[in-house]
Order: sequence, then C-alpha cells, then structure tokens
Amino acid sequence: QVQLVESGGGLVQAGGSLRLSCVASGRTISRNAMGWFRQAPGMEREVVAAISWNSVAPYYADAVKGRFTISRDNAKNTVYLQMNSLKPEDTAVYYCAATNRPDPVVQTAYYSYWGQGTQVTVSS
Repeated sequence: QVQLVESGGGLVQAGGSLRLSCVASGRTISRNAMGWFRQAPGMEREVVAAISWNSVAPYYADAVKGRFTISRDNAKNTVYLQMNSLKPEDTAVYYCAATNRPDPVVQTAYYSYWGQGTQVTVSS
C-alpha cells in the first residue's frame, strides 16, 4: 500500500506562485508514474500534470502548460507541482495520485492511490 500526503496549498493572489509537495510512504514510488489532479466545486476531477517513473516526457493539461511544472525526487519519495502565474480559475482542491503504470496516464481510473487533497485558492 502507498499513502500519499499533499502539502503546500493556500491562498494566493492572481499572478502568484505556489509549490505543492506530495510525500509517499508505505513503499517506494520510484517505479510508479505520478499525477496531479484538481477538482473545483461542482466539477469533475481533472488531470493537471503527470510524470513517468524516470521523469521523461511529462504531461501537462493545456490549461496549465507553460505555467506549471511537475517534478519528482525518487530518493525522497516525493513529487512536486510548481505553479506559477496562477489564475482564479486554478482554484480547486489539488490531489496527488500514483498509478501502477510506469508511464504517465491522464485517466483517473488508472490511478490506484490518492492523497487527501490540498486546497489552492487564487484571488483576483
């Protein structure tokens, strides 16, 4: 089993930055692709970014390309999401997730392990 704990969310003004962290415990995630998802009130959960086990060719949703960067440190069993130039429409609960696949996938159904989420609120 893998337990995931996100941190780093908060309230920020538009144009600001936040860095989310996701620490895994229970076993290593070094061979797992990882993803960041978000869910706004009344909306479906959507993929934000995903990264392969070896950090090659990360995936980004069109809405965050050029603003967000996903990275990982396998030695620390941690995945990060650097969010720059934040917009009010980025407001959501952000979730970290792990899939048993080595390459990034965008569908939530492929992810077996989820964190509890961290709130990101961007004010205009």
